[in-house]
Amino acid sequence: MPRAISVLIWGALVLAVALPLGIAATSPLLEWRQPVYIAAGLAGVIGLACLLLQPLLAGGLLPGLGMRRGRFVHRFIGTGLLVAVLVHVGGLWITSPPDVVDALTFTSATPFSAWGVIAMWATFAAALVAALRPRLSPRRFRLGHTALVAVVVVTTIVHAVLIDGTMGTVSKWMLCALALAATAKVLLDLRIWRLFMRRRA
Repeated sequence: MPRAISVLIWGALVLAVALPLGIAATSPLLEWRQPVYIAAGLAGVIGLACLLLQPLLAGGLLPGLGMRRGRFVHRFIGTGLLVAVLVHVGGLWITSPPDVVDALTFTSATPFSAWGVIAMWATFAAALVAALRPRLSPRRFRLGHTALVAVVVVTTIVHAVLIDGTMGTVSKWMLCALALAATAKVLLDLRIWRLFMRRRA
């Protein structure tokens, strides 16, 4: 790949991640918030950004990394995603335990809460499948991990879109659309659907 195109791709990726994070970090909605709440909110934005990076790394689509190195970084970013989810939920628990309890029990009045909880549990499940990879056959690992990741991406995007928060409408929709497009491309490139078809057969 020509160097100019590689620089362009990396520049666009950095912009796609940094812009929503910068808008969220400087949002006037955070002026009177506690530091723990701010950290929890920014962790959510970072987690969403990880969902853009993960499929690009898994599919070897980032120039200069390749498939093997990309998947190594994929595992590292996956750990970061897990930490971001824990910080996000933990920070919200510290600032407002009743709201988190309502969300976890699916009794919250806010529609986005249920989607966030589903995304959280799907993230934990995907991480567990990744940890158990040595004990699973390649087919079962790809089938389980991919299905869970798809749930994570879709539910996280719905969760984010329903929140009228700090990210800004345009930057939030941009990041969500890119994460969804990147995930869909990798699923199509790797022909994941064939695993489901074989299982039915």
